[in-house]
Amino acid sequence: MSSLTSTEKVSRYSIRQKTLMLNKRLFLPAFIVVLLVYSFTREATIAVLSDAYFQVAAFVYASLSVYYLATLKVSAEAIGDFMRKHPLYEVGLASFLGALPGCGGAIIVVTQYTRGVTSFGAVVAVLTSTMGDAAFLLLAQAPFDGLTVMGVGMVVGTLTGVIVNRFHNYQPPSSTTALGSADDNTDDSVDDSEPSATTASSSIDKLSTYFWLVVALPSLAIALGLSFQSPVHEYLGVTEPTLQLIGAVLCLSAITLWSLNGGSAGYASLTKEDAITPPPRWQSKAALDTQFVLAWVVVAFLLFELAILWFGLDIGATLTSMGASVVGLAILVGFIPGCGPQILVTSLYLNGAVPFSAQLGNAISNDGDALFPAITLSPKAAILATVYSAIPAITVGYGYYFLFER
Repeated sequence: MSSLTSTEKVSRYSIRQKTLMLNKRLFLPAFIVVLLVYSFTREATIAVLSDAYFQVAAFVYASLSVYYLATLKVSAEAIGDFMRKHPLYEVGLASFLGALPGCGGAIIVVTQYTRGVTSFGAVVAVLTSTMGDAAFLLLAQAPFDGLTVMGVGMVVGTLTGVIVNRFHNYQPPSSTTALGSADDNTDDSVDDSEPSATTASSSIDKLSTYFWLVVALPSLAIALGLSFQSPVHEYLGVTEPTLQLIGAVLCLSAITLWSLNGGSAGYASLTKEDAITPPPRWQSKAALDTQFVLAWVVVAFLLFELAILWFGLDIGATLTSMGASVVGLAILVGFIPGCGPQILVTSLYLNGAVPFSAQLGNAISNDGDALFPAITLSPKAAILATVYSAIPAITVGYGYYFLFER
């Protein structure tokens, strides 16, 4: 018996080591540490980490907390039942769910469609209106722009969905597929046959939750002070470089927690928000999603700074010089599954590197995490929905560009 227990321990340790070796997320904190070691990149890296934490993460966590407190108790089954009983409103409701920040609403509509509950127009509507986790970043940094994009997306999504239902209400050959994995937010990072990996992920989830519960209010207070140009470091009795270093340490800590969560061996787990075992607590969901957004924001900020530092290349000026082509580029990025690449585009917009038309085009073409279950459960429907959402993305993005920005 003792030999069996020992074997199990060795097996679980081996699985944990293998998971860490395969975890591609670990590349980001490791790369950051390398940048911090070298004096040539240390100052710029600390500034990036501090700015990302105080200018983005603190506000994103606050907005996520409020949002999840209000929405996490909504039953997906109740929404599906309403849509089935009221087909007249399903496209509008689907568009509204997609316009809400995050990917939860879009995933609900996609999974209900594969069960035969909703129409194909509802899927097109929700994928057209959704902006995914990038919406949290935009709302936190530019609330008016965020609400504008959400409103435009909802209107365009509804119109597109109605038109699609009128001319091509596609239904897959079998709409009664077993959907257990989709209801769990298509989490492919942890396998039930690996209890040690599941346990490790759960422990990191808890640590992330406690970390943000401790630092959230002080971080938000500091972030608000900095946003109003107040001498926060003087109030705290520290120097400005010290306050910047504190922000950098907290930022690196949060990114490290994100990188250790789950066994990130595939593309999906790098670019989508983490799924947690239901029923999720708002504290856990807010912590995990904040870390995900923060990680991709840091990637965007580092691209900016390192391009200038190493190559003398101004990404903002380069993209601006592209003219109308940058709108098409943003739309193409929107076709990439997952929220990570879309957060990059939103970060570029917030830094003035791409125009509002590019942000609009990307938001409409962006399908967020909902494209993962769609591809898995009904590939043809996913491809068709993406093609149909491209039409309003091009129309709205380039329409705004030529009317107001050229």
